[in-house]
Amino acid sequence: MTDVMIDAQNVTRVYTIGARMLYALRAVSAQIRRGEFVAVVGPSGSGKSTLLNLVGGIDKPTSGQMWVDGARIDTLSENALAKWRRNHIGIVFQFFQLLPTLTALENVTLPMELRGDAARGRRPRAQAMLERVGLGARMEQLPSELSGGEQQRVALARALVNDPPILLADEPTGNLDTANAASIIALLRELADAGKTILLITHEANLARAAHRIILMRDGEIVGE
Repeated sequence: MTDVMIDAQNVTRVYTIGARMLYALRAVSAQIRRGEFVAVVGPSGSGKSTLLNLVGGIDKPTSGQMWVDGARIDTLSENALAKWRRNHIGIVFQFFQLLPTLTALENVTLPMELRGDAARGRRPRAQAMLERVGLGARMEQLPSELSGGEQQRVALARALVNDPPILLADEPTGNLDTANAASIIALLRELADAGKTILLITHEANLARAAHRIILMRDGEIVGE
């Protein structure tokens, strides 16, 4: 088993807007080791989120190769990529993206349903994950009945319930107050210490400092570590 979990090889992503070509990434190469917690920082438009989307198979590079957990994912079909993502990637977004008509428990159960896991095992696993993130007493609440910090904890539980080896977090504390942000930072560090590979996109200096390593991006390129 290789020690490298994420390997971006000379990756470029170009978007065509009318007659204009926008380079979101320019020949980026980076490696993240298994169990490493890496924060990617940089100004808006630097390519941070584009890189995260390529790692998660949400987007594909215009050129270059993207290897994740031993698979070259930029060559996979959409169906194969969706199946691969369900088993390898958990994603946490800034705006939570919880389904508003489902309870916290139902939101966390959903990834197991999509993967086709046996029905009898879903609820206990979802309950255990919500308890792990400190929401054992709030699992029957709808998102509208939860605070921002609680909603982000539900989103984190949902991302982790299938036990993916990689967690991607895109500005996970961007909509949280200081106390709730600190709680999410502590949870991410706990997960990293337990061996989860984490790629974090953030503007927050305090959150970036929790990582093992910081990558600095600007204008679609890696300009420092």
